[in-house]
Amino acid sequence: MSDSRLDLLRWQFDFTWSLAEVHLAELVPEDFLWEPAPLCWTMHRDSAGTWTPDWADTEPDPIPVPTAAWVSWHLGWWMSVTVDHLSGAPPRSRDDVRWPGPDGAVAWLRGFRDEWLTVLGGLTEARLDEPSAFPWPQDAGLTVANQLAWVNAELMKNVAEIGQLRLLRAVREPVSGPA
Repeated sequence: MSDSRLDLLRWQFDFTWSLAEVHLAELVPEDFLWEPAPLCWTMHRDSAGTWTPDWADTEPDPIPVPTAAWVSWHLGWWMSVTVDHLSGAPPRSRDDVRWPGPDGAVAWLRGFRDEWLTVLGGLTEARLDEPSAFPWPQDAGLTVANQLAWVNAELMKNVAEIGQLRLLRAVREPVSGPA
Protein backbone atom coordinates (compact mmCIF):
# COMPACT_ATOMS: atom_id res chain seq x y z
CA MET A 1 0.00 0.00 0.00
CA SER A 2 1.35 3.43 -0.86
CA ASP A 3 1.23 6.29 1.58
CA SER A 4 -1.14 8.51 -0.40
CA ARG A 5 -4.01 10.29 1.34
CA LEU A 6 -6.48 8.52 -0.94
CA ASP A 7 -5.09 5.13 0.03
CA LEU A 8 -5.35 6.05 3.71
CA LEU A 9 -8.95 7.25 3.36
CA ARG A 10 -9.84 4.10 1.40
CA TRP A 11 -8.22 1.92 4.08
CA GLN A 12 -10.16 3.79 6.76
CA PHE A 13 -13.42 3.25 4.86
CA ASP A 14 -12.69 -0.47 4.37
CA PHE A 15 -11.85 -0.84 8.06
CA THR A 16 -15.03 0.99 9.11
CA TRP A 17 -17.12 -1.10 6.74
CA SER A 18 -15.63 -4.29 8.19
CA LEU A 19 -16.98 -3.12 11.56
CA ALA A 20 -20.35 -2.44 9.90
CA GLU A 21 -20.47 -6.01 8.61
CA VAL A 22 -20.21 -7.32 12.19
CA HIS A 23 -23.65 -5.83 12.85
CA LEU A 24 -25.18 -6.07 9.37
CA ALA A 25 -24.58 -9.81 9.36
CA GLU A 26 -26.56 -10.19 12.59
CA LEU A 27 -29.47 -7.82 11.97
CA VAL A 28 -32.92 -9.32 11.56
CA PRO A 29 -35.92 -7.40 10.21
CA GLU A 30 -37.41 -7.07 13.71
CA ASP A 31 -34.34 -5.12 14.85
CA PHE A 32 -35.09 -2.19 12.57
CA LEU A 33 -38.40 -0.98 13.96
CA TRP A 34 -37.72 -1.82 17.62
CA GLU A 35 -38.25 1.32 19.71
CA PRO A 36 -35.79 1.55 22.60
CA ALA A 37 -37.46 4.50 24.34
CA PRO A 38 -40.84 6.24 24.54
CA LEU A 39 -39.60 9.13 22.38
CA CYS A 40 -38.26 7.73 19.08
CA TRP A 41 -37.72 8.70 15.50
CA THR A 42 -38.48 5.81 13.18
CA MET A 43 -39.81 4.98 9.73
CA HIS A 44 -43.53 4.79 8.92
CA ARG A 45 -45.47 3.57 5.92
CA ASP A 46 -47.54 6.28 4.27
CA SER A 47 -50.88 5.66 2.54
CA ALA A 48 -49.06 4.57 -0.64
CA GLY A 49 -46.92 2.05 1.29
CA THR A 50 -43.75 4.14 1.03
CA TRP A 51 -41.53 4.24 4.09
CA THR A 52 -41.08 7.81 5.37
CA PRO A 53 -38.86 9.07 8.19
CA ASP A 54 -39.83 11.06 11.22
CA TRP A 55 -38.29 14.48 10.61
CA ALA A 56 -38.11 18.01 11.97
CA ASP A 57 -36.31 20.88 10.25
CA THR A 58 -35.26 22.12 13.68
CA GLU A 59 -33.87 19.50 16.01
CA PRO A 60 -36.35 18.90 18.84
CA ASP A 61 -35.50 19.11 22.51
CA PRO A 62 -35.24 16.48 23.81
CA ILE A 63 -33.79 14.73 20.80
CA PRO A 64 -35.73 11.55 19.98
CA VAL A 65 -33.83 8.26 20.12
CA PRO A 66 -33.62 6.93 16.55
CA THR A 67 -34.52 3.36 15.69
CA ALA A 68 -32.16 1.23 13.60
CA ALA A 69 -34.63 1.82 10.73
CA TRP A 70 -34.25 5.59 11.02
CA VAL A 71 -30.45 5.42 11.37
CA SER A 72 -30.17 3.14 8.35
CA TRP A 73 -32.36 5.48 6.28
CA HIS A 74 -30.31 8.47 7.46
CA LEU A 75 -27.08 6.68 6.53
CA GLY A 76 -28.50 5.94 3.08
CA TRP A 77 -29.62 9.53 2.68
CA TRP A 78 -26.35 11.27 3.45
CA MET A 79 -24.29 8.64 1.67
CA SER A 80 -26.36 8.87 -1.52
CA VAL A 81 -26.20 12.67 -1.51
CA THR A 82 -22.43 12.55 -0.98
CA VAL A 83 -22.09 10.16 -3.94
CA ASP A 84 -24.16 12.61 -6.00
CA HIS A 85 -21.93 15.54 -5.06
CA LEU A 86 -18.72 13.70 -5.86
CA SER A 87 -20.11 12.27 -9.10
CA GLY A 88 -21.41 15.62 -10.33
CA ALA A 89 -25.03 14.39 -10.27
CA PRO A 90 -27.85 16.58 -8.96
CA PRO A 91 -28.09 15.80 -5.24
CA ARG A 92 -31.11 13.74 -4.25
CA SER A 93 -33.57 15.39 -1.89
CA ARG A 94 -34.37 13.80 1.43
CA ASP A 95 -37.74 12.70 0.03
CA ASP A 96 -36.08 11.01 -2.96
CA VAL A 97 -34.16 8.58 -0.76
CA ARG A 98 -36.49 5.61 -0.32
CA TRP A 99 -35.82 3.20 2.52
CA PRO A 100 -36.75 -0.33 1.36
CA GLY A 101 -38.16 -1.50 4.68
CA PRO A 102 -36.79 -3.92 7.25
CA ASP A 103 -36.53 -6.87 4.88
CA GLY A 104 -34.34 -5.02 2.35
CA ALA A 105 -32.40 -2.59 4.52
CA VAL A 106 -29.17 -4.59 4.87
CA ALA A 107 -28.87 -5.22 1.11
CA TRP A 108 -29.73 -1.55 0.49
CA LEU A 109 -26.89 -0.41 2.76
CA ARG A 110 -24.46 -2.81 1.14
CA GLY A 111 -25.42 -1.28 -2.21
CA PHE A 112 -24.26 2.11 -0.94
CA ARG A 113 -20.93 0.56 -0.05
CA ASP A 114 -20.58 -0.58 -3.67
CA GLU A 115 -21.54 2.91 -4.97
CA TRP A 116 -19.05 4.51 -2.62
CA LEU A 117 -16.22 2.21 -3.72
CA THR A 118 -16.96 3.13 -7.35
CA VAL A 119 -16.72 6.83 -6.47
CA LEU A 120 -13.50 6.32 -4.52
CA GLY A 121 -12.03 4.36 -7.42
CA GLY A 122 -12.57 7.36 -9.71
CA LEU A 123 -10.89 9.92 -7.47
CA THR A 124 -7.35 11.19 -7.80
CA GLU A 125 -4.99 12.70 -5.25
CA ALA A 126 -5.43 16.08 -6.98
CA ARG A 127 -9.20 15.89 -6.55
CA LEU A 128 -8.76 15.63 -2.78
CA ASP A 129 -7.66 19.28 -2.68
CA GLU A 130 -10.72 20.58 -4.54
CA PRO A 131 -13.28 22.54 -2.52
CA SER A 132 -16.24 20.62 -1.16
CA ALA A 133 -19.58 22.26 -0.43
CA PHE A 134 -21.19 19.22 1.19
CA PRO A 135 -22.12 18.68 3.97
CA TRP A 136 -21.03 22.16 4.98
CA PRO A 137 -21.39 25.63 3.41
CA GLN A 138 -19.36 26.44 0.28
CA ASP A 139 -17.35 29.09 2.12
CA ALA A 140 -16.24 26.71 4.89
CA GLY A 141 -12.89 26.20 3.12
CA LEU A 142 -13.07 22.41 3.33
CA THR A 143 -11.96 19.99 0.64
CA VAL A 144 -12.94 16.67 -0.90
CA ALA A 145 -10.39 15.08 1.47
CA ASN A 146 -12.35 16.55 4.38
CA GLN A 147 -15.53 15.18 2.84
CA LEU A 148 -14.08 11.66 2.58
CA ALA A 149 -12.87 11.81 6.19
CA TRP A 150 -16.36 13.00 7.22
CA VAL A 151 -17.95 10.02 5.42
CA ASN A 152 -15.71 7.63 7.33
CA ALA A 153 -16.47 9.29 10.67
CA GLU A 154 -20.21 9.53 10.01
CA LEU A 155 -20.31 5.90 8.85
CA MET A 156 -18.54 4.75 11.99
CA LYS A 157 -20.97 6.73 14.17
CA ASN A 158 -24.06 5.41 12.36
CA VAL A 159 -22.82 1.82 12.41
CA ALA A 160 -22.09 2.10 16.14
CA GLU A 161 -25.63 3.39 16.70
CA ILE A 162 -27.18 0.55 14.72
CA GLY A 163 -24.97 -1.97 16.50
CA GLN A 164 -25.83 -0.61 19.93
CA LEU A 165 -29.54 -0.73 19.14
CA ARG A 166 -29.17 -4.32 17.91
CA LEU A 167 -27.34 -5.33 21.08
CA LEU A 168 -29.85 -3.59 23.35
CA ARG A 169 -32.77 -5.28 21.65
CA ALA A 170 -31.04 -8.66 21.88
CA VAL A 171 -30.66 -8.42 25.66
CA ARG A 172 -34.12 -6.90 26.27
CA GLU A 173 -36.08 -9.02 23.81
CA PRO A 174 -34.06 -12.16 23.15
CA VAL A 175 -34.50 -13.51 19.65
CA SER A 176 -34.76 -17.28 19.60
CA GLY A 177 -32.04 -18.95 17.61
CA PRO A 178 -31.41 -22.48 16.40
CA ALA A 179 -31.99 -25.19 18.97
